[in-house]
Amino acid sequence: MPSVIEVTDLRKSYGGRPVVDGVSFAVEEGEIFGILGPNGAGKTTTVECVEGLRVPDGGRIRVAGLDPVADHAEVARSLGAQLQQSEIQAKLTVREALELYAAFYPRPADWRPLAERLGLTDRLGTRFGKLSGGQRQRLFIALALIGGPRIVVLDELTTGLDPRARRDTWQLIEDVRASGVTVLLVTHFMEEAQRLCDRIAVIDKGRVAALDTPAGLIRRSAGATVISFTPSAPLDERELAALPALASVGRQNGRLTLSGTDETVDAVLTLLARHRVTAHQLRVVDATLDDAFLDLTMEATA
Repeated sequence: MPSVIEVTDLRKSYGGRPVVDGVSFAVEEGEIFGILGPNGAGKTTTVECVEGLRVPDGGRIRVAGLDPVADHAEVARSLGAQLQQSEIQAKLTVREALELYAAFYPRPADWRPLAERLGLTDRLGTRFGKLSGGQRQRLFIALALIGGPRIVVLDELTTGLDPRARRDTWQLIEDVRASGVTVLLVTHFMEEAQRLCDRIAVIDKGRVAALDTPAGLIRRSAGATVISFTPSAPLDERELAALPALASVGRQNGRLTLSGTDETVDAVLTLLARHRVTAHQLRVVDATLDDAFLDLTMEATA
């Protein structure tokens, strides 16, 4: 697939301190591409450079083949954005906000079916200040899409939402992609990135620590499989340490948690059987993106 966003060796500093330090990635048309990282990692600065809201100190950015700074007006017609800090006048109704934003574009999308698709039709007369968090996020998605963009940037869209509203918003993002719009999603929620993204760039301390699919990042985790149990009798420390592909061993209140691979799990079960030790409350789970993220950011720090 062709790349609709290309970022090469992007650099940006504030007061002599590098915030983005050589970031490179490409976003393919039609995908949900995630930028994941801790607070202060440089995620928002990166996407603000992509949007043309900040001028990079170095590197190259192309959005649909255009420079977001030199060709800002053209890029703005191809790219819709929901900023990390988004607000509109509290007294504006949903209808007024949609009509106002539609007036900014020469050929805007019809906001009526857009409002219906996003579940805002019964809130058209409601003032922005009276909307719930989830309803506000739906409105911000609508405003980002009202220009009929080819690409939409969503920055920390679900921060502050309750779990139900967050999952409803995830479905909306998937619907946006299904309509043919490429999504650049900035988040620090691991579950969100794992659920939605085709590929993810993990940014830490202004650099790309890893870029892969969610499954690919998880496979990089030091312990792709985690087994936990409470043994009916103590196990020899040396035998535990000698388990194949073992990444770590944790102990809490008599419960053992070991991370490794499927080979590690097989060896643990063999060890238990050999010593006739019962594993109470045995749990075997695959590692999550959360585990991979912690491994990757620790590697980037080292």
